[in-house]
Amino acid sequence: MEEQRTKLDSHGVAYTAAAYMMWGILPLYWKLLESVPSGEILAYRILWSFIFMILLLAFSRSFQKVKEQWKLMTKGQIVALAGASILISINWFVYIWAVNANLVVEASLGYYVNPLISVLLGVIFLKEKLNFWQLIAVLLAAVGVGILTFQYGTFPWIALSLALSFGFYGLVKKKLTLDPKVGLTLETLFVTPVALFYVLFLFANGNGILMDVSLLTFILLAGGGIVTAVPLLYFAKGAQRIPLSMVGFLQYIAPTIMLFVGTVMFHEPFSSSQLLTFMLIWIGSIIFSLSKTKFMLSHQPRFKKESSLH
Repeated sequence: MEEQRTKLDSHGVAYTAAAYMMWGILPLYWKLLESVPSGEILAYRILWSFIFMILLLAFSRSFQKVKEQWKLMTKGQIVALAGASILISINWFVYIWAVNANLVVEASLGYYVNPLISVLLGVIFLKEKLNFWQLIAVLLAAVGVGILTFQYGTFPWIALSLALSFGFYGLVKKKLTLDPKVGLTLETLFVTPVALFYVLFLFANGNGILMDVSLLTFILLAGGGIVTAVPLLYFAKGAQRIPLSMVGFLQYIAPTIMLFVGTVMFHEPFSSSQLLTFMLIWIGSIIFSLSKTKFMLSHQPRFKKESSLH
C-alpha cells in the first residue's frame, strides 16, 4: 500500500510539474504569433481549445459524463462557471498581450504574486485565517509591489491583473467540483460564441487574420487550443494526487522559467527596483510555502491577550 501511494505521489508530482513547465515556456509559443493582434489570438485560442476538448471527449467517450454533471449543477453553479470562463479569458488576453508587448518579466511577477493574492481572497471571501508567517509573506509582497509602483511612477497593472484574474478564477473553481475535462469543456463553451462572433465580425469587415495568413500561422493558431488545454488537464490530474503544500512549491516553476525567458532569451530590461521587488516576493513566497510546516508554526510569536480591566 505504501509503495502504491509513493507511486501515485510521484505521478502527481510529474503531472503538476509538467503543467507548470509548459506554462513557463508558453511565452516562446505566443511570441511566434506576435504579428497577430492579441484579441484574435485569444479568440482562436478559445475556439480551438473548445474544438480540442470536444475531440477529447469524443475520443474518451465522456459526453455522457458532461450531460450528467450539467444536470446536477444549480443555477448558481452555472453562473459561477460562466464567471470563471470570463476570468480565465481575461487572464489569457493580458498574458498574450504582455508577451507580445515584451513584458514577460512583469507577467512573471504576476504569477509570483498570485499565490499570495489567493491567500488574501481566502481571508476575505472564505473567512480563512492567516498565521503570523503568512501575514509576513503577504506584507512583503505588498511592499515589493509598492516599491515597483513608486520607482516606475506607474501601477504594475499587468502583474496584478494576471494575479487577480487567476486568483478569483481559483476561488470560483474551489466552489465547483467538476471532472477536469467536463469543467474545461463547459468553460470554453461559455465564451466560444463571443470568440466566434468576433472572428466572423473581423472576417466580414475584411480585417481578420485569416484573410491573409500563412499555413504556419494557421497551424500555430490551431495549436493554441492544444497548448492551452493540455497543461490545464495535467494540472488538474496532478493536483488531485499530491498535497496542496507540494502544489505550492511547484507553482513557482512557471514564473521562474518565464523570468529566465524574459531576461535571457527576449533580452528584456531588469532594473534594480525590479530585482528588489522580486527578492521581496521570492522571500515572501518561500515563507508562505513553509508557513504551515511544524518548524515555522513552532517559531511564530504567541501574543497573550491582555485583560481589558486594569
